[in-house]
Amino acid sequence: MSNHSEVWSNQNWKKFQKNLFRLQKRIYKAMQNGDTRKVKSLQRLVLKSHAARMLAVRQVSQLNSGKKTCGVDGLNTLNFNQRLNLAQKLKEANHWEHEGLREVKIPKKNGKIRTLKIPTITDRAWQCLIKYALEPAHEVTFHARSYGFRPGRGTHDAQKYVFDNLRSRVKGHEKRVIELDIEKCFDRINHKAIMTNVIAPQQIKTGLWRCLKAGVSPEFPEQGTPQGGVVSPLLANIALNGIEEIHPSVRYADDMVFFLNPKDNAEKILEKVQQFLTKRGMNISAPKTKITRATAGFDFLGWHFKVQENGKFRCTPSEENYEKLRKKAKAIVNNSALATTAKAKKLSPIIRGWRNYHRYCKMDGSRFSLWHLSYATFKKFLKDKNKGKNEATKLANQAFPTVNYSENKFVMVKGEKSPYDGDLLYWSKRNSNLYDGHTAKALQRQSYKCGHCGHYLDGNEKVHLHHVDGNHDNWKPKNLLAVHESCHDYIHMGKRPKA
Repeated sequence: MSNHSEVWSNQNWKKFQKNLFRLQKRIYKAMQNGDTRKVKSLQRLVLKSHAARMLAVRQVSQLNSGKKTCGVDGLNTLNFNQRLNLAQKLKEANHWEHEGLREVKIPKKNGKIRTLKIPTITDRAWQCLIKYALEPAHEVTFHARSYGFRPGRGTHDAQKYVFDNLRSRVKGHEKRVIELDIEKCFDRINHKAIMTNVIAPQQIKTGLWRCLKAGVSPEFPEQGTPQGGVVSPLLANIALNGIEEIHPSVRYADDMVFFLNPKDNAEKILEKVQQFLTKRGMNISAPKTKITRATAGFDFLGWHFKVQENGKFRCTPSEENYEKLRKKAKAIVNNSALATTAKAKKLSPIIRGWRNYHRYCKMDGSRFSLWHLSYATFKKFLKDKNKGKNEATKLANQAFPTVNYSENKFVMVKGEKSPYDGDLLYWSKRNSNLYDGHTAKALQRQSYKCGHCGHYLDGNEKVHLHHVDGNHDNWKPKNLLAVHESCHDYIHMGKRPKA
């Protein structure tokens, strides 16, 4: 086992990434030039690439947040030998047979059930490999106002686009919005609509067809892309691409908002949207789709957007989003099984993450500044007999780390730019804006390069902050390195004592 772990950890991962990125960049440029024949030829090379296969296995077994989720085979983790064997098995990617999917029922807020269909780790690795080949080609075709599940784009881009369309300069107080809800989007996408629009050689299309058929509902055998698959969000984007052209709008996966001027006919727009969706096997959810005045406010992606009567634009965390945080924090603080110090440590990343997500909102007032929540936490900590007032204050401050807010100051991604365009400096700088505090400062000191491998931190991987001396209470700049998530793993793997 130790030998296999050394073989795995000693792989030249950065070289693999460079080799894969070189292929993906060529696919992107060939697609820009309209050379689909070359695109498909390069996609075949991705499937044959040893680098791509190794990276696909590493992504699903080591880096993905759902890496320990099992499929129908019950396998939720791979040892190093199994990872190496899987990389070899992916040589058969052109003739891949999908196993079944494990169904996981998740309750929705409206009381209904959402069914996630989880592929096996092996199938997830294949899907990841296919995604490496498909994504660069489709990044060229995707609309600039689509921000969901795309490299280099995210929710804050969508948030800023809403601001740009409802701010006082464009008379946002006169506008209305259509909050579009697509009925069971992932479950109803027509397979033929996906396959018709996929840019790929026949081998990949055949594999994708089998992938889609592995998760079908007997009731709708020609529809649906399984939620839980690695490639599913990309396939959904492929199917929905072009809906943005119907009318000025912003889309994040299947969440969408249309912006209406006073003279725009909402019914005609919805009619065009329905025609678009019908061709793809989907429908508008009439009960959930709303036409709302911008001055009345609406929720989108966890935020509440509203234009005041004086024309001033406001964005705050939505009520639902705030309540979710409050309940989560309350559950930790009231957990008698946890020590006070453990509660503070557990709360800290949750609060920091929430504040980071909302850092371009208006966060004044005791509610969204979390004053009430932090004070209640402090009082709870104060009840600990072993903690005095000073220590309780210190722990409460640790549990509620501060984040700098800058309302509506996020810088959107430029036009149709993509990480596959090869502009590494632009994407590294942009990626650094996603982080704050010590991480942001470390990125600037390191010129946006990983402190371990020296490659640009371009957003393909999360950035971790490494404490050089291992002391997580030492926050001196010399002790902090911004590194790739995988580099961080290998730094600590190297420090483990040999068996």
